This record gives sequence, C-alpha cells and structure tokens, in this order.
Amino acid sequence: MDLLSALPEKTMVLADKAYDADAIRALINDQNAWANIPPKRNRKTPVCFSPHLYKARNLVERFFNKLKHFRRIAMRYDKLAQNFLVMIHIFAIRQWCN
Repeated sequence: MDLLSALPEKTMVLADKAYDADAIRALINDQNAWANIPPKRNRKTPVCFSPHLYKARNLVERFFNKLKHFRRIAMRYDKLAQNFLVMIHIFAIRQWCN
C-alpha cells in the first residue's frame, strides 16, 4: 500500500491476480490512476481488464529474470546503493543494445 500511495496521475498499474482486491483498486483509482489487474475467478463484480495491455507486464518480468542471471547484481557485490544502481543501468543499456 505504501508503494501504491505515491503514484503519479494517469499511471497504469499492471499487476497479477494476487493484487485483485477492492482496497487496492480503490487506492489506485483515488490517485487518478488505472489498475489493469486480471480478476480472480471468485470475483462477484466485473472489472475492466485489458489482456492486450497486460502483455506488457510479461516484458518487465522477463527483464527481471535476465537481471537475476547477471551475477554481480544477483549476489549484490556492490555495498553502496549508488554503485548497485549504476550496475543495473549498465545491464539495462546492454540489454537494450542487444
């Protein structure tokens, strides 16, 4: 809830079914953001969900999976947060160039 309370306006939140709760959806809507969360099977009220937009979540999941294979980041060899962030940026640039 703390992470979702600082959303900028007109943001789209992509999350999996575990986050399909009325309280989470209300928090996102109160900040003028949009929640694209697939509904659980036992949901009584229908919600708006776009499977096409949900596919973008898979790109993020695959990026984090590749990031975990980068040993220096996975083992957290850097002690300073700034150096750790620089290594993540280098990894992202390397992935983007490929």
